[in-house]
Amino acid sequence: MKILLLIVLASLCLFFGYKFYHKYKKRKCFFEALVFLCQKFDVEINFSRERVQNILLNLDEKTKQSLCGLVENFLCCLESQESLDKQKLLKNISFLSEDESNRLFLFFKSLGRSDVENQLKEIKNYEAKFNDFFAQASNEYKKYGKLSLKLSFVATLMVIVIFL
Repeated sequence: MKILLLIVLASLCLFFGYKFYHKYKKRKCFFEALVFLCQKFDVEINFSRERVQNILLNLDEKTKQSLCGLVENFLCCLESQESLDKQKLLKNISFLSEDESNRLFLFFKSLGRSDVENQLKEIKNYEAKFNDFFAQASNEYKKYGKLSLKLSFVATLMVIVIFL
């Protein structure tokens, strides 16, 4: 019985450490993909004058996966031609702060709503802000993500030592 309790507690420590690590890594990858998306919009709109929907449809799968369903949610709103709703757009994304989610919503709400010159200026402004978010998420990942794995390992060892 004691060994079973020890295994459960050690597994819980490792599980929570991994969950925190995964959260910080997911945030970092999300903002990295968002910056890439802004750069892709800038290039595609500026040179090929491609439509927003076509740009999103032609994204690679890794970027779509890093954006946690954001592209699919936005495309669904475009196809249904209903107004963009913040809850529908950010349905699967729970790791954003209020400021980050507001900026993201405003970015997608403004896509395709103005002429090319103004649209490119807006995209550049949002790209700069998303770069700031990415830098912050990268710092948090370096600081807390790897630390959570190490702490969970140490906590697991302490649980083993205490119960043995």
